Amino acid sequence: METTGSERVPKIKNNSVREIFLVTLAAVILLASNVFFVTISKVHLRSGVDLSSYANSANYVHEVTKALRGNIYDRSGIVIAQDSRTYNIVCILDENRPSVEGTIAYVKDKEKTAEILSKVLRMDYDKILDYLNQDVYQTELGYGGRKLSKSVKDEIDSYELPGIEFTDSVQRIYPMGQFASNLIGYAQSDESGSTIGKMGIELYLDPYLSGIDGSRTYQADEHGYVLPGMQEEVVSARNGNNVYMTLDGGIQETLEESMRTTMNTFNTTRVWGGAMEVKTGKVIAWGQSPSFDPNTLENITDYTNIGAQIPYEPGSTMKSFVWAATINEGKYDETMVTDGNQFCFSSDENNNPVRTYSADHIGCIYNAGEKQYGMVDLDHGMIYSLNTVAGTLENELISPDIYLDYVKKFGFFENVGTDGLPESKGTLNFTYAYDKMNLSFGQGSTATMLQLFQAYSAIFSDGTMVKPYFIESVRDSYDNSVIYQAETTVKGHPITEETARHMQKIMYRVINDEDGTAKWYRIPETDMIAKTGTSEVAVNGSYDNARTITSVMAAMPADDPQVLVYYAFEADNAVDSHYWVDAQKNFFRKVAITYGFAEGSSSAPEQDVPEETETVSISEMPTVVNHSIDYAKKTLEAQGASVVVLGDGSNVIRQYPRAGETLATGQRVFLLSDTQSFTMPDLSGWTRKDVAGLWDVSGFGFQLSGTGKVVSQSVAAGTPVSKGTEIRVEFE
Repeated sequence: METTGSERVPKIKNNSVREIFLVTLAAVILLASNVFFVTISKVHLRSGVDLSSYANSANYVHEVTKALRGNIYDRSGIVIAQDSRTYNIVCILDENRPSVEGTIAYVKDKEKTAEILSKVLRMDYDKILDYLNQDVYQTELGYGGRKLSKSVKDEIDSYELPGIEFTDSVQRIYPMGQFASNLIGYAQSDESGSTIGKMGIELYLDPYLSGIDGSRTYQADEHGYVLPGMQEEVVSARNGNNVYMTLDGGIQETLEESMRTTMNTFNTTRVWGGAMEVKTGKVIAWGQSPSFDPNTLENITDYTNIGAQIPYEPGSTMKSFVWAATINEGKYDETMVTDGNQFCFSSDENNNPVRTYSADHIGCIYNAGEKQYGMVDLDHGMIYSLNTVAGTLENELISPDIYLDYVKKFGFFENVGTDGLPESKGTLNFTYAYDKMNLSFGQGSTATMLQLFQAYSAIFSDGTMVKPYFIESVRDSYDNSVIYQAETTVKGHPITEETARHMQKIMYRVINDEDGTAKWYRIPETDMIAKTGTSEVAVNGSYDNARTITSVMAAMPADDPQVLVYYAFEADNAVDSHYWVDAQKNFFRKVAITYGFAEGSSSAPEQDVPEETETVSISEMPTVVNHSIDYAKKTLEAQGASVVVLGDGSNVIRQYPRAGETLATGQRVFLLSDTQSFTMPDLSGWTRKDVAGLWDVSGFGFQLSGTGKVVSQSVAAGTPVSKGTEIRVEFE
């Protein structure tokens, strides 16, 4: 049956319509009254606050939310540089501070507030109460209430204490201290509070590392108080990107320590050195001394990156290239012997040196200390590092022009072009016979360590020359997506693989023959190939026999070179500088251990090898997060690790090193089982890397000063430590 419209839709009764109308009318009248009242009286009805101070557009507050600068990491994820956001407590004491009805916007219960803050901040209760009893609008709590971590701030916020608020600030910190500092550089806050790169990688990659500040615009009263419902506009900050270096934290730290040792052993002006993967060009260590701590900028006297910006006369490490050129030209005869005593020469019409035994020569070159060797074969010319034989190869077997062509093919006298770093291309002196002769043994013309790294990559490989680089990748700080990824860059093939293998064979004898100039550099972990260098330093336009640059270029393992290592220092009267080489050997050994070259390599000769040699093995750090502490300790100790447990929890919350990173015998491993507190370990003798690991895994606040190993700690061993405690550690 069909229904009518009147049956489908019930009628609304007249009294219901009247009720709706009256309610709506009342709401409109109330709203209009509120607007009228606020307009006339300038008083906020809900809170009773005088709004006259809000009416002026001048009371619009624009706050900038500072973006965090991106972090800089080593290749394993160890933090080299990071922004640290800290918080300072502000206590509002004025009871007249405006608030929403039913709430309190000042510290009313001072005793309760002092009790809670003393517990969280580990400050004296009476001292906090003294601050809170001052007759001022607001106060801070001194040193104990400053530079608080976010976790401490969040804990205080959880108590919802009226009148307790925070201000924040950002500081650039460098947990590793002096750590490739002239390469990494530093960043500082400018007048606006933004952190800006001032030197090194911090400067060159500033566009990647810098973030985009956010903002908050709102209306506030004369005291800065914001009432609910007032206008507010927020734009989130965008943090900067993270940069991953090719540097290895452990190897770099050992290099820093070795350089300090050399500075103290000899009357040293400066030391520099580094290491690089031969086939990829990844620089895994790079440093110089004196340097500086970027946290304090104390003792900063040199803003240059020696390895790239300061060319010097490299000395006999350049001889490798005249040997390589001669071999590559097919002019090398292992059975040939030549005069190893001296090389006197005249000059032809092209200003090329011409050997002569007559008295009318224009000059003579001699070996170190003018030592005479009689007739020697060409291999021993390299093994003994004879200037006289280098002169023979350049001027009698090939020619100065051919040698110069090879030197340029090896990349000398032009910029390497690494990661946008400023560099010097060196100086070529090749006009007169003396200049051309000097080039054969590394005097007269200059080069940089960066150029030597690039050139030796060809000799230590299959003849392929690769460009050194320091930046592995740039990644988004939010999702870790790759913005830039470095790749190996082949710069050329200056020599053949056959020539490279021949050179490696000769250089093996330089370090392993009993009369080789590099024999004191042997290490027990693996066999190496090497070439030493000693050059005189020009002072005020003339050479000073007392001031020299002592250097060594080596690669390991000898049978298939993977990593090159270089070490040089300038000193006055450096007697036996190629004999007292413990500092260099410590650096080389760290490289060998880190890369696992000790496993399965042939033994170095027993002579000159320390008897007390520990067997060190390399393994991969497993994942132990979420496992029990007992299981994790048992697993890691079986791999030879020294396990440090932080906290009294039963399971691992966080671990350091991270899963997949290398783990060496005896290395400290940190297991965090409690994010709020732990018992302070004894840090005596720990390195910066060890303390950085503790800092990283705990998330607690550390202040590090000095270099070397730990000599003091502000929190005694065995003391319970909770979030918010600042731990000061001094190294020496």
